Order: sequence, then structure tokens, then C-alpha cells
Amino acid sequence: MSDNAESVRVTRGSRKRAREDRKAARAASARVSQLPFGALVNNYSPLSPLTEEQLEVIHKASLELLRDGGIEVMSERVRSAFQREGAAVDRDREIVCTDPEMILELVARAPSTFTLTPRNVDHALTLGANKTYFGMVSGPPNVHDRIDGRRVGNFADYKKLLSLGQHFNVIALFGNQTVATTDLPATTRHLDCYLANLSLTDKVFSAIPIGAGRVNDAAQMLALARGVSLEEMRARPGLIGNINVNSPRKLDEAMSDGALALAELGQAVIVTPFTLLGAMTPVTMAAGLVQQNAEALFGIAMIQLFYPENPVVYGGFTSNVDMRSGAPAFGTPENAKANLAGGQLARRYGLPYRTSACNASNVVDAQSTYETQMALWGGVMGHGNVVYHAAGWLEGGLVASYEKFILDVEVLQHLAHMLSPIDCSEDELGVQAIRDVDPGGHFFGTEHTMARYEDAFYAPLVSDWQNSENWQAAGSQDATARATPIWQSILSEHEPPALDPAVRESLEDYVARRKGEIGTGEP
Repeated sequence: MSDNAESVRVTRGSRKRAREDRKAARAASARVSQLPFGALVNNYSPLSPLTEEQLEVIHKASLELLRDGGIEVMSERVRSAFQREGAAVDRDREIVCTDPEMILELVARAPSTFTLTPRNVDHALTLGANKTYFGMVSGPPNVHDRIDGRRVGNFADYKKLLSLGQHFNVIALFGNQTVATTDLPATTRHLDCYLANLSLTDKVFSAIPIGAGRVNDAAQMLALARGVSLEEMRARPGLIGNINVNSPRKLDEAMSDGALALAELGQAVIVTPFTLLGAMTPVTMAAGLVQQNAEALFGIAMIQLFYPENPVVYGGFTSNVDMRSGAPAFGTPENAKANLAGGQLARRYGLPYRTSACNASNVVDAQSTYETQMALWGGVMGHGNVVYHAAGWLEGGLVASYEKFILDVEVLQHLAHMLSPIDCSEDELGVQAIRDVDPGGHFFGTEHTMARYEDAFYAPLVSDWQNSENWQAAGSQDATARATPIWQSILSEHEPPALDPAVRESLEDYVARRKGEIGTGEP
């Protein structure tokens, strides 16, 4: 075959595949189904892997660790504040040791529930009690889909992932980045990301709490989008930010500065130790929980020391490593158990709880699904109020995946339906409908069925319930393959939420001004 003939054959094949993809996308668009926006209200009792006695043992051991071992605090401002409060500070080692009474008194200042209001008040979140909200994947340096493969994170994909998260009601909030925007200048990329957040979504998003500057920019821009002053936003916060303690027992200055900048503005802070059993903590679950608890309590106490009653969230990110390689593992039994126990600890202190639903798989396959599901069950049945990384996380957090996002949304919607209350009203009991059908009959055409059949059951997003013959005739696609035309169709038809042109102009002006200031070295 000549090169020219081969080229024609390949071109025709590509066109055929493109036509098939467009056809599949149209079909997918017609079947996209989702739930109304809102919290998953979990009326099931939380699962508790710790007995009350064990919970108290971990509580006391955590306080003893803070008293006798302490936390390395890199910020002189924070060290001095704790010292004035009566903490013992080793200036040479930068270690702060705190009495249990001090920690408990400070933590007790934090509210047990609070509300975050984004630019669309209908998408406000009330964190605490038995309400759960799912968050988008956050922070991966890379992105992947079945069309273009694995690539370095970039702004175009960042915006596409924002649009997908905005589209689905089961996604309630965004972390600090859907994917890293490595093609933008490092010093100003947060401004472009905030502008995209406020243009393409109207849901709660995270400030990037690395130092004070990025936090202040997020607050100023959200205030512009909401049409309120910073003082008004202090009374009705809309931002949240997640800081990580550098386990074991080290609080970086950038993290403490970011947390305190958020709290100074009255915005919410999640304090999450990054604790992997066998690497950043001892290998035992009890030890990992002691360290997680000590680090989380210290960070929360720090915020309450400076800004009493500021909204905070107790964060847990405890899993284990593969002891053969040292690689992080997620969705393990240990991870699920830690998610449950973290909820017990958060409830012990009357605090909202952040957890995660992660996996360590390198591809969107059965492993990625069962590991996510394992972690998700731990988070939800531990009554996590915020479940980070609930949709799109892959490769141990190194990749944001389009197909994984769609499969995760399917799982989250299944969960939301499963946890919804059972209606036992007289009409729903259907006693008369049961009596109207003779023994051995069926209910397909009864009045009771016909009045409800269209929305009686959850309509799947990805699942294919055809018989084998019809499935083969349709192309024998597995769930991962079926996910591709779904996200394609959503992006092709999605319209961003309305934004007043004057507001958009004010946001763009702010970004332009701040880029100029940062370029000249101004704070």
C-alpha cells in the first residue's frame, strides 16, 4: 500500500471515529441525570471503630504529646503568641509545648457549625452535624483523559474541570486547584484561577492558603463578586482554605500565615495533618490517630488563639504506605478505618470534619473504583462534613482524570440516593395497590406504578443495564469508555452561570492591577 493510500485510510478511520464519538456524545447528553443541589443529610448513625474508652485514651495521649513533645512552629509570631499564653517555647529548636488545659480551652472557642456563602446564595453550605458535601479533586500536577492522554496540568484543563464540577449538583465545592496551572506564571496564576472560579462557577471554592497574599486576593475578589465589603463578608464568610501540618509535628510558616490570613478576614480554615502510617507516623493505627489528633488540635488552637470563634474544620488525611516501596496507598482498610475514627475525634471536640476519598490506581479501572469507594464509605459513615477529592482523583493524587470524575459522580449520586430517607406515607405504603393485584400477578401496569414509574428509581449516569446481546451490538464498551462521551457532551453544551458584566469587569480590573503590583514587587 502506498503512503498516500495509507494516509487516506487513516484519515477516513479518524473521521469515522470522530463521527462515532459525536454520536455517542449526543446519546450521552440525552441520558445525563442528576440530583438537586444540597447537602447529603445522613440520618444513619455514624460508625465508630473506637470504643468510648479508646477514644479517651487517644484524646489524652494527644494532649500529652503536645505537652511533652510539642510542635515545631516556624513562625516567630505564632511562637510568641503561645508563649504569652503560657506555653513553653524552646527558642533554639522552635518547639512549642502546650498544657492540655490551654489546648482544650482554645479549641472549645470554635463553632460547631457555620455557613459558607458563595456568589450564588442558593449554593451556600452549612458545615457540621450530619450534613455531607462532596468536593472536586484538588491539587494534581497532571491531567488525563482517554482522548489526549496524560499531560502536565494547564489552565485550559483547569477551566474544563471547573465546568464539569459546576455542572453536577452532587459536587458542592472546589479545593484550591482542580489541576495545577503550570503554564501560567507562578507568582500570578492564583489570580487567573480565582477569576476562572468566579466566572465559570458560583459554588464555594478554596483560597490558596500559602501565605497571606493569595488569601487576601481571594477574599477581595469574592467580595467583588458578591457585591459586599470585606467587613460584611466577615459576618457571612464564603471562603475556605485547607492547610496541612507537615507531619510529623512541624507547622510551616507559609501554612500558619495562610491560616491566620483567612481567619483575620473571618473565613473558614481546615487544619489537616498529612499523616501516612509507616512514613510520617508510626505504623500502628493508634499512634497515627494520636499524632493526627495532636497536630490538628494544635492548628485549630492556634487559630482560636488569634481569632476566637473563627470557623474551623478538623481535618484528617491518614492512610498508610506500601511498606515494600514506600509509596502512599489510599482506599485501604486502614484509610477507611482512619476516616471513621477521625469523625469520632472531630465529634469529641464538637467540630466539623473534613475527610477524603482517594485511590492509588494508575488508571481508571476496578482498583481505582473500589479504593475510592472504600475511602468514601469511611468518610461518609464517619459523618464527614466535607469530603475532599471525591471526584476525579487518580494516581495517588498526581492526576486529575476526566473519566474518573464521571465514574465518581455516579458513585456519589448512588450514595446520595441510598442515604435518602424512606417515605412511609400512606400513599407510598401502597397497601391498596398490593391488594388490587391478584396473588401471582404483577405491578407493571397498575395505577400506583404508572403514577410513579418515571422517577421511582435512580436513573444511572454511566451504568449500562442492557442484556449482553444489546450491549455487544452497542460496541461492548465498559464503564470507563462510556464515561468519555458523557464529559464531552457536558462540556460541549455547558453554559457558565450568569455573571453581571459590571462585576466581571471589576474582577478583570482587579486581576490586571494586582498583576502589575506583583510585577513591580509590591505586596
